[in-house]
Amino acid sequence: MSDTKRVTDEEALLLHSSGRPGKLEITPTKPLTTQRDLALAYSPGVAVPCLRIAEDPSLAYDYTAKGNIVAIISNGTAVLGLGDLGALAGKPVMEGKAVLFKRFADVDGIDLEVDTRDVDEFVNCVRFLGPSFGGINLEDIKAPDCFIIEERLRELLDIPVFHDDQHGTAIIAAAGLINACDITGRKIEDVKMVVNGAGAAGIACAELFCTMGVSRENIILCDTKGVVYRGRTSGMNQWKSSFAVDTDKRTLEEAVAGSDVFVGLSAKGAMTPEMVKSMAAKPIIFALANPDPEITPEEVKAVRSDAIVATGRSDYPNQVNNVLGFPYLFRGALDVRATTINEAMKVAAAKALAALAREDVPDEVDAAYSGRRLRYGPDYIIPVPFDPRLIVTVPAAVAQAAMESGVARKPILDLTSYKHSLRTRLDPTADSLELILEKVRTNPRRVVFAEGEEERTIRAAMAFRAHGYGTPVLIGREEVIREQLVAMGQPNVQFEIHNARLSDANRRYADHLYRRLQRKGALLRDCQRMVNQDRNVFAACMVAQGDAHAMVTGLTRSFGVAYEELRRVIDPKANEPVFGLHLFITRNRTVFIADTTVHVRPDGKTLADIAVGAAAKARQMGHEPRVALLSFSNFGQTPHPNTDPLREALSILDSRRVDFEYDGEMSADVALDYQLMKRVYPFSRLSGPANVLIMPGLHSANISAKLLNKMAGGQMIGPLLIGLDKPAQIVSMGASVNDIVTAAALAAHDSLPW
Repeated sequence: MSDTKRVTDEEALLLHSSGRPGKLEITPTKPLTTQRDLALAYSPGVAVPCLRIAEDPSLAYDYTAKGNIVAIISNGTAVLGLGDLGALAGKPVMEGKAVLFKRFADVDGIDLEVDTRDVDEFVNCVRFLGPSFGGINLEDIKAPDCFIIEERLRELLDIPVFHDDQHGTAIIAAAGLINACDITGRKIEDVKMVVNGAGAAGIACAELFCTMGVSRENIILCDTKGVVYRGRTSGMNQWKSSFAVDTDKRTLEEAVAGSDVFVGLSAKGAMTPEMVKSMAAKPIIFALANPDPEITPEEVKAVRSDAIVATGRSDYPNQVNNVLGFPYLFRGALDVRATTINEAMKVAAAKALAALAREDVPDEVDAAYSGRRLRYGPDYIIPVPFDPRLIVTVPAAVAQAAMESGVARKPILDLTSYKHSLRTRLDPTADSLELILEKVRTNPRRVVFAEGEEERTIRAAMAFRAHGYGTPVLIGREEVIREQLVAMGQPNVQFEIHNARLSDANRRYADHLYRRLQRKGALLRDCQRMVNQDRNVFAACMVAQGDAHAMVTGLTRSFGVAYEELRRVIDPKANEPVFGLHLFITRNRTVFIADTTVHVRPDGKTLADIAVGAAAKARQMGHEPRVALLSFSNFGQTPHPNTDPLREALSILDSRRVDFEYDGEMSADVALDYQLMKRVYPFSRLSGPANVLIMPGLHSANISAKLLNKMAGGQMIGPLLIGLDKPAQIVSMGASVNDIVTAAALAAHDSLPW
């Protein structure tokens, strides 16, 4: 399914308007609690760095955030595929770009919308703002203005200026071209190419292809009027003219015949199956119009089995996605304080991406895309966007190219150490979570939404299906669910709905439940009543009997009540405890907290088992676990019966020779502050701050998780229910639609074979 179909208009508006409007806020990086803090950060302390920078402007990189800030600037004259919407209407896109910069490369983006269509005014505005930033990303500016603006700003400013709509697409397409030529046995300098679309992206792609070695005489550029040929006067400009060639071909159809490569940056349907048939053997087709390509891969495959196809869409192999480029390009440029982003740096980025696609794919990435088999070949010529190696590979290549080409003002002396710093710059949780979700998308599951009459549940079920995670099954009265859909303005949406009281499966479920509970005081009629009246029991029976893969519940009942109902039907895994796990995600850091939902006063063995299970989940989420057994005491400092289970757990873990770091008992501040830990307790076994916190009891765990969720400035995921024999998740009663979707997708993932 296309990305544009995965979210509804209402969902998109709700995300942008809920809580604090928009997608950005400014967070201080220094403590500003006391008057002394303020005096250092502002007056009078701030005067000192001001004077130093006045003496030596380069010190702005040392005393301010300039070196990690990119301005994302637009006048809104070419917003996405929507056209000239104006500066203000383009602001959501610019904010979104800032989020991508931060998410993928830890670059701080500041969006600026310049309300002018006059090139001179725009250039002057950006020119005088230039000293504020380490780089400038131009965005959504129409052609040919974008060419003029970028060229002039590059001359005027001594920081990188980069128009992503041009060069971002070009870099990713160039990476794909390198590998497509390799797979088809072509030399890049020999290929005959047609580029359809003479706007910003089309011209930039053609220019970079030439830099990579494609002969300018072997490129035929086409626009809405046909072939750009020497002598043509209609609709021409200096950028098109540089690609005018001597040819008697006048139409796209004529140009494509016999060509090796087609690169489309134009419109849906511009390429036809007949044109594909006319191309040379093993044609390379990059249909990059969004959201609908010039021709779909299915249409190509129907007429040419030997073609390599790339598009701009995530639901097809070989996605040309700009997020593979611009965050990492700027990361490398900023880290060496480059004065510009030159051709050498763009080529280095393209070659790094191409080389990465040829490497063995990490298990976690391959598992996520298991339906596509990520192995270098016709369906995998470009890395996927959530490959965790990108943050290391591309910035390092860009930084090295900047140094070699003489535009780096702060050369990196130790590239190995630099790569290590890149590797640790981002928290891996987001990538790991996305890989888990992608694995579900490639292996869709049937998931039961037990509270099917709730509006949030219905919205979550719609989103679950729209994202391609599988088939949502709603439990509830059909007439009530239909009324909700009408009230939501979605009267035509269809779901699989089961009314527990009327289901044909009731007898089978009741018999299953009776076999489990007959020696626990339950009569058959009790089991029949539970199946008929309790949606959680009915949903759990569906999963236990193989009629669905997983379930999610929790909106209408407390965790304890919902858990008790599930456990009537579903057992723990053999020799494993069931426990609740929360993930608290802050800037560049994730902490796992267990057990937050099940065990009130766990004994030593249970604590050890929870530590093993939590460490395994942390590793699955991309973290090397460092487990701390938490208490009010540090390493026997305050002997007390409450610390005995923790010391027992430590001893049990010692005897098991587990494959992760652990230590305790220790207080939370020591566990999380590694400098404090090593200074006061240098004998600690941990090699860094703990990222898995094992709580001594449910009271401390649950209170801590809920306090963090409501008061701290991060994101909380959970509780995740770990250890059940059949996949089920219980969300909190206040869970959002997105929380429910995530829980349902994680439950679906737990049902997949490992």
